[in-house]
Amino acid sequence: MSLLPELRYPTVGELVRRARALAAHRPGLCSLRQVGTSRAGRPLHLLSVGRARHSVLVVAGAHANEPTGGSTLLALADRVLRERSLRSDTSWHFLLCADPDGAGLHVTPAPRTLLDYHLGFFRPAGPEQPEWSPSVLPPGRLPPETRALLRVIDEVRPYLQVTLHATDLGGSWVQLTKDVPGLAEPFAKSAAELNIPVETGASDAAGWPASGPGVHVMPPPGSDPAYPSTPDDARLSTWYRAHRYGGLTAVVEVPMWASDLVDDPAPHPAPAAAMRRLAHRLRQDARQVDDVLAGALPRLTGPGGPLLRAARWALELVPGLADDWDRPPPAGTTRAHVVSVDAFGRRLPLRAAAMLLRVLREADDRAAPRLERLVVSWSDAFADRFRARWVPLEHQVEHQSRTVVAAARHARDRVG
Repeated sequence: MSLLPELRYPTVGELVRRARALAAHRPGLCSLRQVGTSRAGRPLHLLSVGRARHSVLVVAGAHANEPTGGSTLLALADRVLRERSLRSDTSWHFLLCADPDGAGLHVTPAPRTLLDYHLGFFRPAGPEQPEWSPSVLPPGRLPPETRALLRVIDEVRPYLQVTLHATDLGGSWVQLTKDVPGLAEPFAKSAAELNIPVETGASDAAGWPASGPGVHVMPPPGSDPAYPSTPDDARLSTWYRAHRYGGLTAVVEVPMWASDLVDDPAPHPAPAAAMRRLAHRLRQDARQVDDVLAGALPRLTGPGGPLLRAARWALELVPGLADDWDRPPPAGTTRAHVVSVDAFGRRLPLRAAAMLLRVLREADDRAAPRLERLVVSWSDAFADRFRARWVPLEHQVEHQSRTVVAAARHARDRVG
């Protein structure tokens, strides 16, 4: 029985239906159960395959705007069932969607262009993201999705937790909370075979040591962050919970649209000047969105929902981040890193504008057309600047699946 009758981004409901059918078809090997409830009352489901003592936990849907993970999760569950060797000494647990409320608000399951993607865009504010909330909130204020994820980690005690992420435009990279020797080679081989660029200087991993191209290891606690203004710290996220049980977490990123500009490891000839230009543009773009927001706010009624909160949160990150980029960059800053920062600098105000546009359209506000022009022009400029090319969904899924399996096999060697 295949979990992949068609290759497209499944909804949360489809994920649950397929997982339920699988559990019914292989009841001796599989089980599906509810492990929590979202803030809006939606259930969180865990699919388990196998009965071995050692375990791998795979988390999909931690970010609502990154839909590849659901498809990959189905492909992985299918593969684990077909390949007995994968479950001979390892049980696999799949959290179908860590943020079902957010998944319901991101409404572009099959985008044709970056504009399509942004017109239905949603990504929660940091304190509302299941994996990130522990880094910005005290324990007593964690959302129920985070508490459910932490309970699952405490129950299954994975030697490897994998969280499936996807970037809108760029390349593929891996972030590890501990090094996994041997992972870089199969990761790079898979990317090359599927024509997916490796993002060697990902801005998300700025300043982190690399165990191979595109495979980054998080620095130990106490290290200075590359961007001091950012309010969160990955080392306080749910990614580190597995360390309590001798495990580690791998964050596997794959692009929806690829850019072959992100894998150039050559030193940038003038990184300081380039970073200052990017900081200047970031401030300018954010200011345009801020101006629309300030003008529209008096006309908006009510406290504002998750879209407005998320848009405002993204804009609040800009001043500090731009100041960080104005600081002298480290020696050896690569072209790939500057390109990755360029993408991030375009992405942040574009996302804020896209979410605010949805709010203004819902309110039939007169500022919506002005904001729509920004979203259209910025989406097109983003695609043009980075020569965006769509990565077929089956390639996104195959590369992410291969990387997860390779990480599981190499991390398994660490636990004996």
